[in-house]
Amino acid sequence: MISVTKLLFAREYFGDRLRYTKNAHAMKNGAAEGVGPVVVWNSTKTCNLKCMHCYMGSDAKKYQNELTTEEAKRFIDDLAEFHVPVLLFSGGEPLIREDFFELAAYAQEKGIRPTLSTNGTLITREVAQKIKDIGVGYVGISLDGLKDVNDKFRGVEGAYRRAMEGIQNCVAVGQRVGLRFTINHHNIKELDKIFDFIEAENINRVCFYHLVYSGRGQQMMDQDVTAEESRRALDTIIRRTKDFEARGLEKEILTVDNHCDAIYMYLKEKEAGNDELAAQILEYVHRNGGNRSGIAFSEVDPFGYVHPDQFTQHHTFGNVRERKFGDIWTDTSNPILAGLKDRKPLLKGRCAKCKWLDNCNGNFRTRAEARTGDFWESDPSCYLTDEEIGLGEGVK
Repeated sequence: MISVTKLLFAREYFGDRLRYTKNAHAMKNGAAEGVGPVVVWNSTKTCNLKCMHCYMGSDAKKYQNELTTEEAKRFIDDLAEFHVPVLLFSGGEPLIREDFFELAAYAQEKGIRPTLSTNGTLITREVAQKIKDIGVGYVGISLDGLKDVNDKFRGVEGAYRRAMEGIQNCVAVGQRVGLRFTINHHNIKELDKIFDFIEAENINRVCFYHLVYSGRGQQMMDQDVTAEESRRALDTIIRRTKDFEARGLEKEILTVDNHCDAIYMYLKEKEAGNDELAAQILEYVHRNGGNRSGIAFSEVDPFGYVHPDQFTQHHTFGNVRERKFGDIWTDTSNPILAGLKDRKPLLKGRCAKCKWLDNCNGNFRTRAEARTGDFWESDPSCYLTDEEIGLGEGVK
């Protein structure tokens, strides 16, 4: 996760304390000194929508053997013991779990910041108030375009309208809320409209995700944006973020799942002669160290299995029903987990030769594996040119 706001303006939000501490890049088992990783818990696979790019492949049915309330509380106890700073409740649709409020409140009591990733369609005014009252730090609502585009992606007519109501209900009660937008070939022209939308609706934050080929998202591999489209998307994001700042609008803007974004930002400012800003960007990029799946970021699925991140559920390290999370996360007997904690010697192709490797850390492994069958091959979604990454012409 890359904070465009932090890199450009040095403004700090909660997550920046974990992403950009001076020694963050040196961590092996957590986000920063003295804490564990941020953990996404896909608390249920059940969902009331059927999104085209869902990495969980969720559907509107009951899935057997998900963690019970008591098992979930023991899991949260283990996270607290390992000093996990943030627990992101995701799904499926996490608000479908009847014990969501009980478990989120329990995480808060244990000193873990609960956050919520939701499709927003179940957030009535009463639900929004309950979310705020139990201390949920942030609500991220998935929206992949305006009305017709979003409903096509979500697989349910009316999903946009109901998500809008959820957003407005969060804003009305003062709950911090943001959008989660996955960039792809079908919605890339919506970016400017999304910026207009978050301004008009007084939304605090937006995360622009790059597509990862996982779950149903594997079927969209050939609908991903091109390298040139990625560059234009970042140009739009940078331009609109700077415009917000110039007009005194405090919005947190982030991109997710493509760490060459940060290098691209540095190169753009350097080329424009903005040396001081370029140096600031590079300092924060160096502190962060790039992709940290398996280090500062983890995922636990509805059935208790631990994975490097929510998009890499085909690699499993253990189950929290059988072992404590901290014991699983620090056990390097699994070659994928061990490799993620020290991946540079394992990387191949352009990633291995890239002069920005210390700042990107090989980008996203799941995309590389989906395209090539090799977990350690180059990420195909790196849109930087050979010249920009320090390779000679024709080097692959």
